[in-house]
Amino acid sequence: MQYVDSWRAVAAATGAADRAAAEEGARLAYRSAGLAEPTEFVWADSPRAAVEAVEKLTDAGRSVREDVRTRPWAEERRRMYDELGPAGWSALWSATGAQLWETTSALADRIRAGVVADLAVKPEDESDVRLVLLDAVLGQHDAAWLAAFDGRGERLDGLAAVARNAGWWWPYERTVVLSERPETLRRDEAGRLDSGDGPALAYRDGFALYAWRGMPVPAAFLAELGALTPERIRAEDNAELRRVMLEFYGYDRYLTESGAEPVHRDETGILWRIALDGDEDVVMVEVVNSTPEPDGTHRTYWLRVPPRTRTAKEGVAWTFGLQGESYAPVRQT
Repeated sequence: MQYVDSWRAVAAATGAADRAAAEEGARLAYRSAGLAEPTEFVWADSPRAAVEAVEKLTDAGRSVREDVRTRPWAEERRRMYDELGPAGWSALWSATGAQLWETTSALADRIRAGVVADLAVKPEDESDVRLVLLDAVLGQHDAAWLAAFDGRGERLDGLAAVARNAGWWWPYERTVVLSERPETLRRDEAGRLDSGDGPALAYRDGFALYAWRGMPVPAAFLAELGALTPERIRAEDNAELRRVMLEFYGYDRYLTESGAEPVHRDETGILWRIALDGDEDVVMVEVVNSTPEPDGTHRTYWLRVPPRTRTAKEGVAWTFGLQGESYAPVRQT
């Protein structure tokens, strides 16, 4: 669908919001919902700062999220479902919103968790922060479902305009609180937050999320990745962080520098095993490409295989979806 790429760009947009365009979009969303336009706009530099701003409001009126976002979306979805039928609606969603849903919803979940972690100083604060987050419209991170309705009616145009020009926002009777988009967004090829040298997501007020291939990590943890040693990796008690260390350091480098001994070798390669306290073993097969590089050398590859693997041949076979006894290549490339 022609709309998917444009909405993918919206979901990943960074940099300053177009405040005038976002405010006009909010006004249109209110009018489309049959509400009087808001009389006040409050801007915040991040969703975290926006939650703090909402908590300080004194005369904003009730939340109108139900009127502005929830009900129009539900009614438009019903209209399209009735018009297209079950198969038609499923095809439309598969071609549009489903293409963006997994990455944008995961990112929104991470932002919510980060806001709660930053603002819930005491355990009893957590429910208050979560209640404010329930009033949020996700702006650019509503891109998935907005993509499904793009070009199919005008009722959601106001919501779409805010999404194209700003981050999360909170609609109340008289006041709208809007947040800026992030300044930095780094993701891996699977769309997961990922950065080894700084925040994977950062807003200009300092609110930031740190992650390695989708896994949340402390900021201080990333700072020490450049100085890792096999001894430091072995000393890490947290199994998930130790796994991140190994991925960053490189399994082959760890095996080489830790003085590991191979557990099996045959005509297909060499099987290595890294025993880790409190975690499953890391098992790798070292194989050499039989096809030479342009300079005549043969490239070495390291294949991660299941911990139960006992022979190199069994490991190589597993990478092809075969049993060890079934793996007998006529020619290796």
